Amino acid sequence: MDINRYIIEAIIFLYKSSFFWLPIILIFVAVILWMRYIRYVFLSKQETILLEIKIPQEVKKSPAAMEIFLSALYQKGAATFIDTYLGGKVPPWFSLELVSIGGDVHMFIWAFEKYRTMIEHQLYAQYPNVEIYEVDDYTKGIPHDPDNWPMWATYFKLSQADAYPIKTYIDYGLDKDQEEEYKIDPMTAVLEYLGSLKKGEQCWIQILLAANKSEGLGEGRLKKKPDWKKDVEKEIEKVMEPFSPGEGKFPRPQTRGEQDKLAALERSLSKPAFDCAIRGVYISEKESFNPGVSIPGLIGTFRQYSSNTMNGFRLGKFTDFDYPWQDFRRMRRNKIEKQMLEAYKLRSFFQEPYKFFKQKPFILTTEEVATIFHMPSGIAVQTPTFTRVPSKKAEPPSNLPL
Repeated sequence: MDINRYIIEAIIFLYKSSFFWLPIILIFVAVILWMRYIRYVFLSKQETILLEIKIPQEVKKSPAAMEIFLSALYQKGAATFIDTYLGGKVPPWFSLELVSIGGDVHMFIWAFEKYRTMIEHQLYAQYPNVEIYEVDDYTKGIPHDPDNWPMWATYFKLSQADAYPIKTYIDYGLDKDQEEEYKIDPMTAVLEYLGSLKKGEQCWIQILLAANKSEGLGEGRLKKKPDWKKDVEKEIEKVMEPFSPGEGKFPRPQTRGEQDKLAALERSLSKPAFDCAIRGVYISEKESFNPGVSIPGLIGTFRQYSSNTMNGFRLGKFTDFDYPWQDFRRMRRNKIEKQMLEAYKLRSFFQEPYKFFKQKPFILTTEEVATIFHMPSGIAVQTPTFTRVPSKKAEPPSNLPL
């Protein structure tokens, strides 16, 4: 049997050459296990905080102010090989969260404790009248209990390649001076949905951010991280190609849509970008569970950021299955729900234990993130259950007695 002879010869060859390839494989595995261990040690020492942001009734600044704040979250990780391979240092990440608890809407920022001062200073610099409080984690008291706390969770992902931006606040004209009553804020749909939930229902939207940087061996990567800007430049060339003069070519004028697409792509190149993941969780007490209304509402909260000619959001991995035979006795769904809930509570995505769990990260610039998470004005967004500062702060009179 020739096939058997070839198999035996291949086994003999692998055995005789094992002195060469086996040490390489063992070293490779050892490095992976070491990096997981040392990063776990580093992360276990990091204290985390959850800050609630209460915004004033009047917010006259455009989402461009939030862009400036987000630029401060663009933090690098390890500075040296020692930090990476002995200290286990990893790039920090942040979580921006929009939450409804029984219809009461809240805005949170989760971060490592050491970034608290920076976050507070940068927020106060852009929004002097906001109030920032450290609060207990709203997820702690929620167990995975399908019988008493049914849930549904999903990821959102981009509908097109990372190079194309979503529809941003600039496309909605929020970068221009307008009368408050004429402003169209795309966050309205999200906040109105969150405010519509009933007692016993909860919805959590989590936007995870980590600075997108060129990474290689210095950051513990054997293969260098691809540069997303090169893809943007290629797309710009594709858009420009019909209008570039050349032999036998007759350039035509650009349409308005092509001009807008080119402008959006060029803006992306000029702004810091983040690796992102967006999770959505709907969970409620058994008596209040209303999947026929609340789940479609959650799915539709990001549609206003989509553009037919650019990019948008669509559903990624979610916790249920299309057909009963895909999940015998709900065993697979219970496992995925438990993991998704735990990953949400830990804000884990960029590092273990839930690194890239069920979903790959995508790229959003500061402009795009500021579109989906910013301080909305009280006139443009009138959700009655959205927590705001009840009154405007004022400086004390200068002639008060000492």
